[in-house]
Amino acid sequence: MSTRITTHATWRRALATVTATSAALASLALPAAATPSHSHRDGTYAIKIDGDRAFPESVTADRHHVYTASIADGTVYRGRPGSRTLQPFLRGGQDGRTQAAGVKTTRNRLLVAGAFTGRFFVYTKTGRLVASYAVPDTGRPTLVNDAAITPGGDVYVTDSLRAVVYRIPAAEVNSPATAAHKTLQVAYHLPDYVAGQSNGNGIVTTPDGKSLIIGYWYSGALYRLTLATGEIRKIAAPALPSADGITRQGNTLYIARSVNNEVDTVRLSGDATRATVISTRTYPGADTTTGVAVSGNRLLVTNSQMDTYLYGDPQTSPDFTIESLPLH
Repeated sequence: MSTRITTHATWRRALATVTATSAALASLALPAAATPSHSHRDGTYAIKIDGDRAFPESVTADRHHVYTASIADGTVYRGRPGSRTLQPFLRGGQDGRTQAAGVKTTRNRLLVAGAFTGRFFVYTKTGRLVASYAVPDTGRPTLVNDAAITPGGDVYVTDSLRAVVYRIPAAEVNSPATAAHKTLQVAYHLPDYVAGQSNGNGIVTTPDGKSLIIGYWYSGALYRLTLATGEIRKIAAPALPSADGITRQGNTLYIARSVNNEVDTVRLSGDATRATVISTRTYPGADTTTGVAVSGNRLLVTNSQMDTYLYGDPQTSPDFTIESLPLH
């Protein structure tokens, strides 16, 4: 694992690259964060996270709960759909989980990516540790970022600083909660990685479940990885620099673009070889939008305040929040 200083320098270089290659990112100044009590005429409101170091990198939801997690200390928070507050569920540092990036749910499991620690965690939804994983010890920097689940239950995990996708078989995900410690296994190698940049980030399955769609943060490119053959093709689509978390409903992708402070709605072609940007959304108080999820008829977006965590910039709000927007 790299030191915190090295980690921050890597992200600063990544941000500088995005800024230099996109006029839309000419300034990294972020708008002031919203207060958790606000509610707008369009139905947008903020969900407060009950933690003073929440820094919510990702968000996910199922029928019963909304989850987010802190990249600063690994705390996992949850609350009921529609709640205005998320409470601590798994304490930071528990099971060696000192950072958390992507969170996902599948059946009766909660998945947590360990960010720069190179860890990945599988929990039951009651909070019992099924297994923890670590990246192979190659000595290279790592950023275990996000995960996607296939219809068969296999889990695929991105590493933004290593040009690979890891796979955890469904049988391991659904095994008894023994708190086993394992090594993540490389399933595929990815193209077009640039050393020192944040590369593969958000990941989802295609509608047929036979392929993965992976977004690259620094370049904004989308790639389709066919699971049966390992073929990887760049999707014909506009570049979306700072593409971070991704969620999908049918053939529609919702892509959080962190530095842009916006969420793009993107329509996939039937064969997932092309994509078109349908709309771009933002909201007052957007504060480094790194994660996105759908909960019922709501779109949930994290106000991560990542500039404060990574660089020590002044905190734009004393409260950490997730924005809840009407889905359409």
